[in-house]
Amino acid sequence: MVDRPTLELSSFVLDAPSAQDLAAFYERLLGWPRREDEPDWVVLAPPAGGTWLAFQDEPAYVRPVWPAGPGDPPMMTHLDIKVDDLEAASAYAVSVGATVADFQPQDDVRVHLDPAGHPFCLYL
Repeated sequence: MVDRPTLELSSFVLDAPSAQDLAAFYERLLGWPRREDEPDWVVLAPPAGGTWLAFQDEPAYVRPVWPAGPGDPPMMTHLDIKVDDLEAASAYAVSVGATVADFQPQDDVRVHLDPAGHPFCLYL
């Protein structure tokens, strides 16, 4: 076996019909500044350091369905965002453009959909 080199997860990338629009939503939601800003590529960086959140245009983007049924395009991933007040954070997320998912599988988690349909969870 070959020795493992140093590997560091630097960013998590979400495809979207518009990187600019989806980045603007997460910029409002998280309050993170832009580190890179191109027409089809945007990177947000947490002020205290850590893994970046990036967005890229995907012309063939298909909005996921959550929860997916037979034949629906499923979510491939989702973000978990820790909060200190679930109700206040949920209300804030909605005020900046999220929607609350119809299906809520847990009492201490609120599943939301971003403007491109990516599910994300707010949890205590």
